[in-house]
Amino acid sequence: MPAAKPKFKRILLKLSGEALMGSGDYGIDPDVIGRMADDILEVRKSGVEIGVVIGGGNIFRGAGLAEAGMDRVTGDHMGMLATVMNALAMQDAVEKRGGFARVMSALQIHDVCEDFIRRRAVRHLEKGRIVIFAGGTGNPFFTTDSAAALRAVEIGADLLLKATKVDGVYNADPKKKKDAQRYAHVSYEEVIARNLKVMDTAAIALCRDHNIPLRIYDMTRAGNLMRILSGEPVGTLVSND
Repeated sequence: MPAAKPKFKRILLKLSGEALMGSGDYGIDPDVIGRMADDILEVRKSGVEIGVVIGGGNIFRGAGLAEAGMDRVTGDHMGMLATVMNALAMQDAVEKRGGFARVMSALQIHDVCEDFIRRRAVRHLEKGRIVIFAGGTGNPFFTTDSAAALRAVEIGADLLLKATKVDGVYNADPKKKKDAQRYAHVSYEEVIARNLKVMDTAAIALCRDHNIPLRIYDMTRAGNLMRILSGEPVGTLVSND
């Protein structure tokens, strides 16, 4: 039986930097990033155009550095550089598997990656390349969640995906409350009103205002990404509907 045709033309996938650590406490687990690269390539081979935003929390977190006494702007710039390191690692993993990837950074680092230019990014996607967006938004005080929402709007993505280690959005912390209920669907307004911490408020508002659906899913379960693209109700859908 042939595989179901993907329901989307272009998506933006948000990966946390912490996810790259695997079971470690720091850095990048080669097995984990390899598995992610396999999933991303499977999406591309299905005909779906894919952009990726990766956080930097496995190396530096600007907010955490600021809490330790560092200047917040300096800490955030270090965090942005960490996302470039992760993006280059993902590019390498994709290309070792025969894919084509481009790293585009909001910070100018011409020796290692391209500048982010929206029209060029869209052209890369149209040519079948995987575009990995690095450097956050290029501005301090904005998270990579906000960067993911912004890039999703800019490239005209049909869907924004946030890969996590839990299987969706709950009304309480499932690690602390065994009776916590998972939402199959929740509106953007409810996320903000209930402070469900799906993404930061700026990212949620951007998706809401531009009517981009967001799906939160468990990245540790093999095949989930392609199930979503085939139309299966995996994880939690956040939308205006």
